[in-house]
Amino acid sequence: MKDFLQHQIDYYSARAPEYDDWFYRRGRYDHGAAHKKQWQQEVRQAREQLHSGGRQRQILELAPGTGIWTAELIKMGERVTALDASPAMLAINRAKLRSDAVEYQRADLFNWQPSRQYDMVFFGFWLSHVPADKLEAFLGAVRSALKPGGRLFFVDSQRPDLSQQRVRNANLGEDRQERLLNDGRRFEIVKIYYEPAALTEILRRHGFEIEARATARFFIYADGRKPR
Repeated sequence: MKDFLQHQIDYYSARAPEYDDWFYRRGRYDHGAAHKKQWQQEVRQAREQLHSGGRQRQILELAPGTGIWTAELIKMGERVTALDASPAMLAINRAKLRSDAVEYQRADLFNWQPSRQYDMVFFGFWLSHVPADKLEAFLGAVRSALKPGGRLFFVDSQRPDLSQQRVRNANLGEDRQERLLNDGRRFEIVKIYYEPAALTEILRRHGFEIEARATARFFIYADGRKPR
């Protein structure tokens, strides 16, 4: 499993220069105007829910990638700490935002333990890449990273995954996918899709007061708190 997870980290480092094509529906992810319009509407829904929680002093972002959501977090927080295993992703994020409000740290999130607590923890399109046998430890670390009453918010893909490229990724079972990069390289990664009700139950069982919801076609998001 260790080698496989390193393979997944390698994939996201290699994908870093083309990651924004996926989010902004460009190139091989362009499914036409109607698809893009619906996508943008649902992104806006998730973004508005994120901002509905008001200002936060200290925010921890896990797997911040190229900075798409980091840009939103610096609008609502005094300080954002961004942890990612990929130096390439961190470099793009830093160059894109050029913000003194963000502190970047390289960290293996599968073995990460927080050294302090935050007012909010956020991650986008990350939970679905956490293997089932590491989920309990990961959610325990997230809970430890939150102050009592702290907010947890995340967004991810819903099933069926309509966000993929026109040449669809190959599913290799319930929790694996083969991903193709622009240059033709193929990587095997973890990809687990959750239903909102089941995800809500999992999160509550791990000590969060939270509810997961789905947008019309593309996303799930969860918004809640660590009890005081």
